[in-house]
Amino acid sequence: MKLNELTVSNNEKIVWGKRTYLMGIINITPDSFSGDGIFEDIIGATKQAELFESQGVDFIDIGAESTRPLHHPINMDEELSRIVPVVEAITKAVSIPISIDTTKAKVAEECLKVGAHIINDISGLNADSNMAKVVSSANCPIIIMHNKKKPVYTDLLLEIRNKLQENIRIAVKNRIDPSNIIIDPGFGFGKTPDDNLQILNNLEMINPGKFPILLGTSRKSTIGHILNSPVESRIEGTSATVSIGISRGADIVRVHDVYQMKQISMMTDAIVRGWRPEHWNNP
Repeated sequence: MKLNELTVSNNEKIVWGKRTYLMGIINITPDSFSGDGIFEDIIGATKQAELFESQGVDFIDIGAESTRPLHHPINMDEELSRIVPVVEAITKAVSIPISIDTTKAKVAEECLKVGAHIINDISGLNADSNMAKVVSSANCPIIIMHNKKKPVYTDLLLEIRNKLQENIRIAVKNRIDPSNIIIDPGFGFGKTPDDNLQILNNLEMINPGKFPILLGTSRKSTIGHILNSPVESRIEGTSATVSIGISRGADIVRVHDVYQMKQISMMTDAIVRGWRPEHWNNP
């Protein structure tokens, strides 16, 4: 299903610029950096998805392999065995779109077969040469993220923009519909804390077109460095990055703390996007 055909919270169609959309994170890993991993617990993951939906999240992003620094890679069979049963269960329990956080084409393909809607590839279509073909064949949305092994840049914003443009060309060459593309600057992936802050403050400068931007700052180490706070105490710092990110052009924010970030995004949208709640006519 194409991006513009999906319905999100409250059965709304996606209209970019109208409001900010929330993506709730469900990590089915034993080694999530944020400490929220739900490992080998299908019921727990499903309950988390249902809670997120009740709190007004628009998408759920499910990942079975940690992407934290120095994480332990897993093979395709292990990733499939972790994620497919969870996706099957969650797609039956909620009515909002499901995103799959993977760099493996086969994992993406099998998850799409059991009801997933979006592929979130942190490699930007660079890890698996078959990923673009799988996405094209399914005619589904793809999140293309900027990623780099070492944080070495001559011109940070320009290099991120150019690399995203290169990855988008790979997508289009493989007949992925441009209207199905979402970009992610890769906050925390091959960037120093100063790099991350510069990206956050200049989001629109990394966009090589008029693509919707996903921002994933939730509980990241940059917040910990600035506030000297452990991962479980970064909600206030995350709130600041979400609000500033929205004001700089983020269309989707990927978060762990859905209820709190929903409040932050609604208030920020009311200020910078002119969004108003349904009850506004009777304040």
